[in-house]
Amino acid sequence: QVQLVESGGGLVQTGGSLRLSCAASGIILSIGDMGWYRQAPGKERELVATITADGSTNYADSLKGRFTISRDNAKKTMDLQMNNVKPEDTALYYCNAQLTFVRVGIVTSRDYWGQGTQVTVVS
Repeated sequence: QVQLVESGGGLVQTGGSLRLSCAASGIILSIGDMGWYRQAPGKERELVATITADGSTNYADSLKGRFTISRDNAKKTMDLQMNNVKPEDTALYYCNAQLTFVRVGIVTSRDYWGQGTQVTVVS
């Protein structure tokens, strides 16, 4: 079964650091663009950062300089290094990826989301 699984969330103090990871599992032929998104209570899901297969990155303007996205194509993983976190970073963080795989003998590409990992920043 093809899926994305996030890990690394938790409770962190203001100014601290946290590293999130996302792992793709299943028989996957390739992974295209990947990204992190987050959703705070009462707010819409928003972009955190994206990374292409060749490593080009894009960040939400408000997060540049504090968050760093990276990926390991061989391991089919993606990380988000979060530094100098703030209470407003508190949210459920989701992994997203374009996955290409074989389903009933047919090569299929589709967008996948993980279940999310909670990040809570306390003062």
